[in-house]
Amino acid sequence: MDRLAIDGGMPVRAEKIYYGRQWIDEEDVKAVSEVLTSDFVTCGPKVVELERALAEYTGAGYAVAVSNGTAALHCACMAAGIGPGDEVITTPLTFAASANCALYCGARPVFADVDLKTYNIDPTSIESHITEKTKAVAAVDFTGQAVKMKEIREICDKHGLILIEDAAHSIGTKYKGKPVGSLADMTCFSFHPVKTITSGEGGAVTTNDKELYKRLVLAHTHGITHEEGQMEGAPHEGPWYYEQVSLGYNYRMTDFQAALLLSQLKKLDRFAERRKEIVKRYNEAFRGLPEIILQEEIPESDTCRHLYIIRLDLEKLACTRRQFFDAMAAENVQCQIHYVPVYWFPYYQNLGYKKGLCPDAEEVYKGIVSIPLYPGMTEQDVEDVIHAVTKVIENYRR
Repeated sequence: MDRLAIDGGMPVRAEKIYYGRQWIDEEDVKAVSEVLTSDFVTCGPKVVELERALAEYTGAGYAVAVSNGTAALHCACMAAGIGPGDEVITTPLTFAASANCALYCGARPVFADVDLKTYNIDPTSIESHITEKTKAVAAVDFTGQAVKMKEIREICDKHGLILIEDAAHSIGTKYKGKPVGSLADMTCFSFHPVKTITSGEGGAVTTNDKELYKRLVLAHTHGITHEEGQMEGAPHEGPWYYEQVSLGYNYRMTDFQAALLLSQLKKLDRFAERRKEIVKRYNEAFRGLPEIILQEEIPESDTCRHLYIIRLDLEKLACTRRQFFDAMAAENVQCQIHYVPVYWFPYYQNLGYKKGLCPDAEEVYKGIVSIPLYPGMTEQDVEDVIHAVTKVIENYRR
């Protein structure tokens, strides 16, 4: 058995590899450079071009590009008419923005539990948390796997709820052959650098509903319109005239960000295919290790995985998760944890939320570790990660 690097042995790798990384090539640099030397660096034609491309790729009727994924969720809540006294059901196993977006609008997040096998929000738990105050469900495609959309859609239709899909992880994923982005009332994307495609920071909301689209446009541009049909003071004075007809925010994306994302979008299918190859290799390597529980996938989801999570069966290991994490780092494989249950944070505790709300999510959280997954990984990188995981497991095996 190889001695662990943390105990003085030789690390698996000479250089550190991280759990996620963007892939920027010369085409991307050229696309951004062309915009930076053009007449428009913001509020120009590239954003419009991007919105059309996103709508086409996802099969949605409309797309609105925004400054980040959090802004996308906030705009979706605003477009849904969510406000004080309302409740929005979401998962605790997510980034804080999936719940914070309800708070931004004065509403209350309600946490439904997850499925112990897929780690996605459990439709049965959603329905058990519906009250007369429930206005929407924000369902998160955790790690990139699509939620059980059919079941959740039926629940939302039954109770008259807006369905917001938080697809920050799942661009490129398909559910029953249809792209994520065309299935929910509104779908929110994130284009942070660790996501499958990036614009540095950036986000988008897609929808098939024209009225929701109009509200999304207003929400991300200060509530200001140049469209005469939306003005109360029409006919207006001239082409310079505009009106603020609602309260909105400056959540616009710049043209150079849009140019980068347009260039990345052309490579999305290739990126997704490479991610699938790595996931397949990891599954093959780890399936025989009893100390690791693998995330299961529903057959309806053709998943472009953003994260690869191993779940440690700590009863079979003579270490804590922290010791495993540190041992992996010493092997020069830097892992991450996704995510601390949202309602565990002090801010939420101060709002009255208590630990124990979602026992299955908390059980999953105890053992999860995200290992490197991104399309720029070489075959040697992948094998190094497998070697490191196996080495650490073997050293800590009971």
